[in-house]
Amino acid sequence: MKKPIRIAARALILHDDRLLLVNAYPAGKSDLWCAPGGGAEAGASLPANLMREVLEETGLTISVGPPALINEFHDPATGFHQVDIFFRAHIIAGAIDPAWRDPEGVVSQRRFFARDELASGTYRFKPASLPQATWAEGPLYDPLEVMVR
Repeated sequence: MKKPIRIAARALILHDDRLLLVNAYPAGKSDLWCAPGGGAEAGASLPANLMREVLEETGLTISVGPPALINEFHDPATGFHQVDIFFRAHIIAGAIDPAWRDPEGVVSQRRFFARDELASGTYRFKPASLPQATWAEGPLYDPLEVMVR
C-alpha cells in the first residue's frame, strides 16, 4: 500500500544577506541543515502552517511572501515521500536566542549562513538547490531526489 505524500512548507529567511537554517535532528543525530518549517496541518493555509512552524522551531514571527522553490524527496526503503514548498519570508518580531527550545524537541540548532559558507562544502544541507532558490529570482522546481540523513 502506498503512503500519502506529505506536504510541508519551509521558509527562506534572509537577514543581513545570510540564510537561516536549522538542524532538525534531536541530540545531533545528523549534521544536515535545512530551512525551518514542517508538515502542513489540514484546515490551515500553507503560510499559516509555516508561520506556526517557524515560531516553534526558532521563536521568530515571520511574514510569508511568494513561493521560491518546490522540492520533493522520497525514501525508497520506507515509501516516505514529501513535497516541500519554500516561501520567501521576513522576520517581523524576535531574534535568534540560544536558549530557545523547540517545544517538540526536533530542532537542536539554528543559525544564519552566508552564501559563501554554503558554497564552501563545509556544511551539509538539503536541498542542494537551496542557495540558488534563496539568492535567485523566480520560483524553481527541484525534481524528486532520494532522501538523505
